[in-house]
Amino acid sequence: MSYIDYYKILGLSKTATEEDIKSAYRKLARKHHPDLNPNDPEAVKLFQQINEANEVLSDPEKRKKYDQYGADWKQAEQFEEAKKRGGGSGFTEDYSDFFASMFGNAGGGAGGRRQSKFRGQDIHATLTLNLSSVYHTHQQTFSVNGKNIRITIPAGIEQGQEIKLAGHGGAGVNGGPNGDLYISFEIRNDTVFQRKGNDLYLDHPVSVYKAVLGGEETIETLGGKLKLKIAPLTQNNTRVRLKGKGFPVYKQAGLFGDLYISWQVQLPTRLSEKEKQLFEELAASANKA
Repeated sequence: MSYIDYYKILGLSKTATEEDIKSAYRKLARKHHPDLNPNDPEAVKLFQQINEANEVLSDPEKRKKYDQYGADWKQAEQFEEAKKRGGGSGFTEDYSDFFASMFGNAGGGAGGRRQSKFRGQDIHATLTLNLSSVYHTHQQTFSVNGKNIRITIPAGIEQGQEIKLAGHGGAGVNGGPNGDLYISFEIRNDTVFQRKGNDLYLDHPVSVYKAVLGGEETIETLGGKLKLKIAPLTQNNTRVRLKGKGFPVYKQAGLFGDLYISWQVQLPTRLSEKEKQLFEELAASANKA
């Protein structure tokens, strides 16, 4: 397994504090985020290494193991077990054989034991998508460790949701299985709607004349245009529910949440003399009633 110096990746020394690690990670993650470096496999690779370094060094237990065993920190428990078998006093024959199996000296040592197999590291990555794109099931290609991976993203995936791609993580050691790739999703809202679960919410303006007299409004939704009727004397903030016109339900084909539209009655910002006269007549008529 290739050795990655997590301290070097974050530009820190081994004496770095938790706050130093947090600050360095935030700064580097922003700088090397794939969204800011499109079509740059090296930036993607570095971003993943930064995430990996932070995951290990920000966890006191993992950091302790890493400081002691370096690249083989994940096998710390096996090392400690081997020490116990050796009585804690130096490298006994069993302990030496254990290290030989770890580092590939299968033909040497007592009994010429075969190499031990170890599972590869899991990789965690973040994929940023627009809300409008996850309204539909679609395919997405991205790079991990220099390899292009194409996945199908089901419609309706949510912010922070995570999926696992078995065997797409780090390579196994001595023929051991590969680790897994975990992808978490960051959903960026590029629409006029607010999403709450599978429901969508929209504040839509309507003229005072249409609110009073009634009429129609055309709404541009993620699923296409809708023509809606507005009842006469519609009050400000009146909410209309459109069943099944919201966001698709994750992995449930044909099921959608609801769309809620709140009519926002807009008062005119200027009036002609005739319009002003008509409003004055209406006010006078209302006062007499």
